[in-house]
Amino acid sequence: MQRETDGTRPVGATTALWLRVLLGCWFFYSGGMKVFGSGIDRFTRDVANYRLVGEPWDAVTAFTVPWAEIIAGLCLMLGVLRRGAILTIGGLVVVFATAVGWAWFHQLDIACGCHGGDAKIRYWGKAAEFAGYFVALAWLWRDEVRRGARPSAP
Repeated sequence: MQRETDGTRPVGATTALWLRVLLGCWFFYSGGMKVFGSGIDRFTRDVANYRLVGEPWDAVTAFTVPWAEIIAGLCLMLGVLRRGAILTIGGLVVVFATAVGWAWFHQLDIACGCHGGDAKIRYWGKAAEFAGYFVALAWLWRDEVRRGARPSAP
């Protein structure tokens, strides 16, 4: 990435900044809706509906995942511990995609659990959403690797 002579940020760095802020806001919001919006009780039921883990692991999952989303989203937004935030969100997306794939394979007609609503999962739409997350996360990871060990502003 070459810096312009007038001191402006290169297009790739600006895109990475926007992706970090938007993706960070989205995961911060998603986690917050699970904790403060519809509530942990609702999210615990949503997790249990996937039939991937039994009691008490559905509750453990429901109590920890939203906080991981909130913290990683906040870090990504603020540019703090960026690589860790990217890896955490990437791991969460892999888990979410696996769970939705499991539900799709077993033809479960359940709510996603993403934001606490009753809307049933639209599987093809979720697949496209996950693809978008992976593209954005790959872009951000590439940007981080290109930066190397150089200090950078958030």
